[in-house]
Amino acid sequence: MDPKSWQTLELPKVLERLAGYTAFSASAERARALTPTTSLQEARRRLEETREARCLLALHPETSVGGARDVRPQARAAARGVVLDPTDLLDVKSTLVAARSLRRRLENLAGDLPNLARLAEGLALLPDLIEAISRTLDDRGEVLDSASERLAAIRRDLAQARERLLDRLQRLISDPAVAPLLQEPIVTQREGRYVVPLKAEFKGRLKAVVHDQSSSGATLFVEPLQVVDLNNRVRELELAERDEIRRVLADLSARVGEQAQALVETVEALAALDLALAKARYAEALEASEPRLRPFRPRQDPPHPGSTLRLRQARHPLLDPAAVVPVDLVLDDETYALVITGPNTGGKTVTLKTAGLLALMAQCGLHLPVAEGSELSVFDGVYADIGDEQSIEQSLSTFSSHIANIVRLLEQADERSLVLLDELGAGTDPQEGAALARGILGTLLDRRVTTLVATHYPELKAYAHLTPGVRNASVEFDLESLRPTYRLTIGLPGRSNALAIAERLGLDPAIIERARRHLTPEDLHAESLLEEIHRLWEEARRERRAAEAARREAERLRKELQARLARIEEERAALLAEAREQMETELEALRQEIRRLRRRLAAAAQPLEALREIERQVEALEDRAALPEPQPLQEPRERAFRPGDRVRVGRLGVEGVLLEVGEEERPSEEMPLGRG
Repeated sequence: MDPKSWQTLELPKVLERLAGYTAFSASAERARALTPTTSLQEARRRLEETREARCLLALHPETSVGGARDVRPQARAAARGVVLDPTDLLDVKSTLVAARSLRRRLENLAGDLPNLARLAEGLALLPDLIEAISRTLDDRGEVLDSASERLAAIRRDLAQARERLLDRLQRLISDPAVAPLLQEPIVTQREGRYVVPLKAEFKGRLKAVVHDQSSSGATLFVEPLQVVDLNNRVRELELAERDEIRRVLADLSARVGEQAQALVETVEALAALDLALAKARYAEALEASEPRLRPFRPRQDPPHPGSTLRLRQARHPLLDPAAVVPVDLVLDDETYALVITGPNTGGKTVTLKTAGLLALMAQCGLHLPVAEGSELSVFDGVYADIGDEQSIEQSLSTFSSHIANIVRLLEQADERSLVLLDELGAGTDPQEGAALARGILGTLLDRRVTTLVATHYPELKAYAHLTPGVRNASVEFDLESLRPTYRLTIGLPGRSNALAIAERLGLDPAIIERARRHLTPEDLHAESLLEEIHRLWEEARRERRAAEAARREAERLRKELQARLARIEEERAALLAEAREQMETELEALRQEIRRLRRRLAAAAQPLEALREIERQVEALEDRAALPEPQPLQEPRERAFRPGDRVRVGRLGVEGVLLEVGEEERPSEEMPLGRG
């Protein structure tokens, strides 16, 4: 791999954006340090991690490593005997709590997310350490009484001693003999001692130890002698509390130190999981899809490195998605080099950068802003010579810098490499530059290096047309608007638009005509043919788009008709069911009425002959009311009957195999099975 080309292709900018989706410093550091792998197996595993992370976030959007901190320095310091601050200890606890939550979730989903579950195995649970920190510190980092029995006892004694001291001082400042001597009847603290504010002019009137004075000198902060012993006791207990807190924190830090290696591994596992989640979030932001990574195929005849490069609807990830025009960059099985021509600012450089950057991103395990079905090889090296390479420090011209860069990449590139060359041979005499460009491209082709070249040289168009393994491509230019379309067309070289653009911009037609006379008849004929080919190509593309639009509209109408047919069938079945239910209800009411009349006639000893006639009529009605079950409506037949079709004869209710079809079909009676 070539880090200089990573810079040229702006991979660090992509990784910086990826780092913006991480949750803590360890994973952000890991994102910025991500490098493309040259292993197909490893690249696929990285992509699977991203896919699993996207599934995890789809199922549980709240999933994160929230609360995790990079506590590796604190853990290593604790292992050396350093006493950690309460804040550091709380960071250790929150990191372990985050690890515990994430591990439990991924253990439950291990069957669906095996790669993430494997990473979660590196998360140490350490419940005893979590409990010890929780028992020692509150959420603000204050040491709790529950940290030790001795600390609890000291604090009880301290509270009592402080209460006695403050009670004595409160009685003192409320004494009518003392109150006039004070600036205010309050108790305050100086140098850890409880004092009262004495007016300076009454110094000596109150026996006390002076600890401080106000900035104006008008007030002295004094400790009355009658509370010195009480103050001493409070101070002694405060120092005992401080020492016990230090001992508790030292013991707790020692426990952290004992688990230093587990904590380091936990942070690293959390960082790996958070990086996977960051890749998932970045993929969602890019509306990206997972590319298929293909191995190099063994190829002998024709010569081909066996590489795969099929990027469909590819977008540069650093460009505004609302403004960027997606490109289809697809090399067929016979092509491993592409010569892209077209106007300046037409998108040639962006196309090269997109191809190279997406290859690097895929090998980093990132999903790509491409359409589903895009495929790539995993290259051992991606080399790029793109942009203005002028070096002021080395006193090299643009041409010299380009050549120095190309010399370097030619030393390293082989048949498992991807090489991207922008404006090959530019910056020098056009004739020599074109010859040099052909020589460099020919060398790369001899080595079977997958190569994309952007150029203005017409000689390379002809070379690409005549050389096996190479194809022309062009970025389009709209002569009406005088703007590039940024669309890439593979199979056609770009047209020379200089004279047409100059004419559109208002250059004197006489100058245009004079310029045309300097072109050879062969050039004019070739340009005319190329223009006609582009025109026919554009017409074919418009027709293809129209046909595709018509196909989509037909498919939409078919689905709409199917939905309507289904609704009609549901309504018909509902109406028949409702009619059957209503008739059954009425017949049941009639039966009940007959039974009631029968009972009355029997009770009155009357003959039942009249009722028997009514019952026969009711039975006749029941037979007539036996409605058949509704049959589904038949969809329109998709084809004519053919011998061998299985059919059903509706009136006879029999099935069979069609042996022969007459001159006229009768679709109302015979339908292929499964169609009606």
